[in-house]
Amino acid sequence: MPLYERKDHYDGEAVADLAAHYRSLLEGIGEDADREGLVKTPERAAKALAFLTQGMGQDPAAILESAMFEEECEEMVLVRDIEVFSLCEHHMLPFLGKAHVAYLPQGRITGLSKIPRVVDVFARRLQVQERLTRQVRDCIQETLNPRGVAVVIEARHLCMQMRGVEKQHSLTTTSAFTGAFLNDPKTRKEFMRLIDTKGV
Repeated sequence: MPLYERKDHYDGEAVADLAAHYRSLLEGIGEDADREGLVKTPERAAKALAFLTQGMGQDPAAILESAMFEEECEEMVLVRDIEVFSLCEHHMLPFLGKAHVAYLPQGRITGLSKIPRVVDVFARRLQVQERLTRQVRDCIQETLNPRGVAVVIEARHLCMQMRGVEKQHSLTTTSAFTGAFLNDPKTRKEFMRLIDTKGV
């Protein structure tokens, strides 16, 4: 029995189709797709793209609903420093950073791990950071119906660092709020203070 056996599950037909396109891309840039280092690259790249866009077939609201509980909690629930990895839809290059997500419960809460999972579902699609921020906010608001939702995402975009303007230290911050986070300056200020505080 092998000491290590990787088991991934992919749509074989879709991977084969994508792999053929990747092979054409390699040949299009002048590479020899049959040389040793590239023989398996089309299949690897196809599987990587399938993984990085798997959020297209997932329902983020169902994730929240799978662990939704009645609870008389009115205090802010904040999950911060959630790792974000996504693909920019304009160049299909990665952008990566962190998300901070908070909500003010109104009789219902969800499992803490479900918030990062929702972020992952939306991030694992071809994206723009602005839309990603709004989608996370709207999903939580519509599913849990809290008194407010706050989402801040900070990310570095490789399409700005590796090409184009080539600004290595640029950071993009987007935010989206509903309810008390939008209308109550004290609530929004508390959220901003908490995400600026160094973690455990």
